[in-house]
Amino acid sequence: MTRSSINQLKDKAFQFFGVLCMLIGLVFLAALLIDIISRGMSRIDWDFLTSLPSRRASRSGILTAWAGTLWILLLTSIIAFPLGISAGVYLEEYTRKTKLSSFLEINIANLAGVPSIIYGLLGLEIFVRQMGLGSSLLAGALTLSLLILPIVIVTTREALKAVPQSVRQGSYALGATKWQTIWRQVLPASFGGILTGVILALSRAVGEAAPLIVVGALAYVPFVPSSPNDEFTVLPIQIFNWTSRPQAEFLVNAAAAIIMLLFITFLLNGIAVYLRNRQQKKIKW
Repeated sequence: MTRSSINQLKDKAFQFFGVLCMLIGLVFLAALLIDIISRGMSRIDWDFLTSLPSRRASRSGILTAWAGTLWILLLTSIIAFPLGISAGVYLEEYTRKTKLSSFLEINIANLAGVPSIIYGLLGLEIFVRQMGLGSSLLAGALTLSLLILPIVIVTTREALKAVPQSVRQGSYALGATKWQTIWRQVLPASFGGILTGVILALSRAVGEAAPLIVVGALAYVPFVPSSPNDEFTVLPIQIFNWTSRPQAEFLVNAAAAIIMLLFITFLLNGIAVYLRNRQQKKIKW
C-alpha cells in the first residue's frame, strides 16, 4: 500500500471512531432522558408548579425552587453582564500586549476551568461572612457571577476579535473617537456573539448546586423569596433533597423537577442559538 492509501485508511478509521463515540454518547443520553421523562412527566401539573415544599410527596411542589432559580438568574445576569462585557472590552480594545496583560489573559482562561466548589468557598468567606450578606439571594448571585465572569470575558473578547479591523479604521477615518467606535460600531456588530456567550454562561449557572450549598442555600424553604436579601433554594438543590429521600414518591418528584430544569436549560440554549443565527444573517462582512 502506498502512503496516500494508508493516510486515507487512517482518515476513514478516525471518522468511524468519531461517529461511534458520538453514537455511544447519544444512546446513553437518550436512555437517560427517556427514563426521566417516563418517571416524571405524569407528575408535572399546575399544582406541582405552584405548591410549596411538603413532607408529603403528593403535596410537595417546586414553587419556591423555580422562583429562587429565576431570582438567581436575574441577579446573576445583572451583576455579571456589565462587569464581564466591560472587562472584555477593556482587555481587547484598550490594553497593550505586555507581560501583565498576558498574565491576566492566562489566568482568566484558567479561572474558567476552576471547580465550582472553589467559587462557593470564596463566596462563603467574602460575601456571606465578610460582607455580612448571610444565606441570601444576593450572596448566591454574587458567587455565581464570579463563576461565570471568566466565561463572559473570554466570549466577549472572541466576539470583538471577530469584528474586522476595517470597521474600526472606517470609523476612525470619519473622525470618531475610540470610544465612539467601540460603542456605535464594534459592540453592535459583536453583540450577538456576546449575548450568546452570556446566555450559555447563565445556562451553566442555572444547573450549579455545589457553590450555592456552600454559601448556605437551604434545601427546605417554606416561602417564596420577595427580595434579594431573602433566603432561597433552587431547582438543583431541591432535586438533590428529593433524591436523598428514601420514599419512591420523592424520586418521581425529583424526575419532574429535572424535566423543568432541562426545559429551562434547553430554552436558554435555544435562545442563544437563535440570536447567533440572527446576528450572522444580519451582519455580513
